[in-house]
Amino acid sequence: MAEGEAPAGRQRVDKWLFFARIVKSRSLAQKLVRDGHVKLNGSRIIRPSVDVTAGDRLVVALQRRDVHLVVRAPGHRRGPFAEAQELYEDVSPPPEARAKLSAFEQAQRVPGAGRPTKKERRSLMRLRGDE
Repeated sequence: MAEGEAPAGRQRVDKWLFFARIVKSRSLAQKLVRDGHVKLNGSRIIRPSVDVTAGDRLVVALQRRDVHLVVRAPGHRRGPFAEAQELYEDVSPPPEARAKLSAFEQAQRVPGAGRPTKKERRSLMRLRGDE
């Protein structure tokens, strides 16, 4: 076994996240783990050196969603997306459907939101005594 390699079938979680293309760089993977955004088999991990093996369940809290993964195999390199998908099985629940708004509904504002009208501005000035 070469220096710095984990035993066969095991790999550091930060390295695995990078090889599986869950994050863009290994340093981002380390930061994600250190900040407590990764759970391994239900328990939060804060050390990037924790090893993962086939069958482990990972929950990664990304910026917009949580990703639930089952590790299939350790990675050997950061290859193309098709190769990276073989490293895990995605068991994430389907994302919640967002309500589609029409263009007219998007243009509507909640009353009181945005800039005040001329009438509202003048009443505010009277209230503050700016006149």
